[in-house]
Amino acid sequence: MTFQYDIIVIGAGHAGCDAATAAANLGSKTLLITMDMNKIAQMSCNPAVGGIAKGQIVREIDALGGQMGIITDETAIQFRILNRSKGPAMWSPRAQSDRMRFIEKWRQTIDHTPNLFVWQDVVNRLIIEEKTVVGVQTILGVVFRAKAIVLTAGTFLNGLLHIGRTQICGGRMAEPASFGITEQLREFGFETDRMKTGTPVRIDGRSVDFSLTEEQKGENDFHKFSYLDFSPRPLRQLSCWTLYTNEAVHEVLRNGLSESPLYNGQIKSIGPRYCPSIETKIVTFADKAQHQLFLEPEGENTQEYYLNGFSSSLPLEIQLNALQQIPAFRNIHIYRPGYAIEYDFFQPTQLTHTLETKWIKNLFFAGQINGTTGYEEAASQGLIAGINAHINVHGGNSFVLGRDEAYIGVLIDDLVTKGVDEPYRMFTSRAEYRILLRQDDADMRLTEKSYQLGLADKNRYALLQEKKEQIERIVDFVRNYSVKAENINSFLETLGTSPLRHGVKLVDLILRPQLTIAKIADEIAEFKELLDKIPNRKEEIIEAAEIRIKYEGYILREKIIAEKINRLENIKIRDKFDYYMIQSLSTEAKQKLTRINPETIAQASRIPGVSPNDINVLLVLLGR
Repeated sequence: MTFQYDIIVIGAGHAGCDAATAAANLGSKTLLITMDMNKIAQMSCNPAVGGIAKGQIVREIDALGGQMGIITDETAIQFRILNRSKGPAMWSPRAQSDRMRFIEKWRQTIDHTPNLFVWQDVVNRLIIEEKTVVGVQTILGVVFRAKAIVLTAGTFLNGLLHIGRTQICGGRMAEPASFGITEQLREFGFETDRMKTGTPVRIDGRSVDFSLTEEQKGENDFHKFSYLDFSPRPLRQLSCWTLYTNEAVHEVLRNGLSESPLYNGQIKSIGPRYCPSIETKIVTFADKAQHQLFLEPEGENTQEYYLNGFSSSLPLEIQLNALQQIPAFRNIHIYRPGYAIEYDFFQPTQLTHTLETKWIKNLFFAGQINGTTGYEEAASQGLIAGINAHINVHGGNSFVLGRDEAYIGVLIDDLVTKGVDEPYRMFTSRAEYRILLRQDDADMRLTEKSYQLGLADKNRYALLQEKKEQIERIVDFVRNYSVKAENINSFLETLGTSPLRHGVKLVDLILRPQLTIAKIADEIAEFKELLDKIPNRKEEIIEAAEIRIKYEGYILREKIIAEKINRLENIKIRDKFDYYMIQSLSTEAKQKLTRINPETIAQASRIPGVSPNDINVLLVLLGR
């Protein structure tokens, strides 16, 4: 028996869920195939969403009409804005979620999404005809046909778990690996390799002496991930706890390194630089007497805690002995040890910016299969893949975001242009236009694009228009309202800022670092009256207006730079050259330009090993 769909999404992790809901909400008849319907959007590692640059990605997912931000807000048990001591380009939202509620909310969302259907099974073969994917076959022998396939297999492709010398086939603890797809795609010329990641021990909170840890409370202001959500947080808010390793811990770990799969030759794949195991930390940073750990709650009504910073694949007894050297963990009880996992990934230079593969038409890759790490990176890729799969099926222009438009654009461009030699993790430092890609204005950048596409709905679009209008009212008021020195000087002196010698426009005062809109509004009745009339999301709108006012010069300068670079984005070169025939190019440039076959001159300029001189050669050949 054969079943027909527009789009099939393989894997119901974070990439698969946002891919499937996006495609279905756009109108494609979509099938989501998962091994276990009870673990949809499982938080395989820590129960947290967001963080440095990752939080910006989640806000972008939400601004585009994706689901991750909404579900995180509904299940958050702690919320914080990181990097508050820095400028707004660096502010990054982060939330702890209730792991089980997160799964439950995702399941509810999928069950109530029109056009979206679920099948519990394992795909072991793609059906490919004339270099075009047309369906899948499962281990139950069921055949599903579709016009496009999104593969989001995560860590399941030939997954292998390591705890000391014990090896278990699996994609996660107690979940089977998936076989067949890697081998099949290799036959079509795909380049594949192995990566490694890991997860820490899970701890019973009843065995922790919290008096020997430091409490880290969350924040309870207006900030959320979703631009649609301005209701109170529904779940009880909990604290995280910080503590440190010590020399006794390190001694136990050092003595056990010969049993570590990372150091005895058992694991040969590429591991993450930015989330290293505890054994890697004590080797790489041998001079450090301690490393900070974060004890993070897994849910509102569970005793299970995640020990962030203590990823390990050492044998159980060594992990336990090391933990017991930490005073707060003297009587520790654990639910399970940490472990490492090796899995297959595909070099993402084999993809276009739509995340469609170059070798098989209508086949898209998203998530860890592309060499990334992190729920947020995965969900954003899933969203873009789901959108473009729908476009491939129903027609329309490809949906691609530029590096000056979104962190998602930076992520995908980095992947398809540079490839990966370690699990890719997003940081603010990867984006050259950080001031343009702030977390406060993702809706201003992206929602109109999504609305035109048909994914963002009318309610979301109306809220965006309302926000724009309110910000303009605030900006116009402060630029035109005059403040007299005698009416404001006493207030300025209380804040320790210089008094006025003559009247100024209100905007000149707000530009001072000591002053904010909220502070000065109490001193100017007309201004306060204007702000009090804001119907929704008052604090969010005031913050956005203030950032625009204070950083306007920097924002405009960065826009000018981006516009200059974007001229090169409009010069298309894919399939225009036989690079090996161009004598003036360096040998490295010939090899890399041929392998990646960049879409534009701008993309070519970002390929490592392609020099400015090589770009000039191409521009001359184009008559530019």
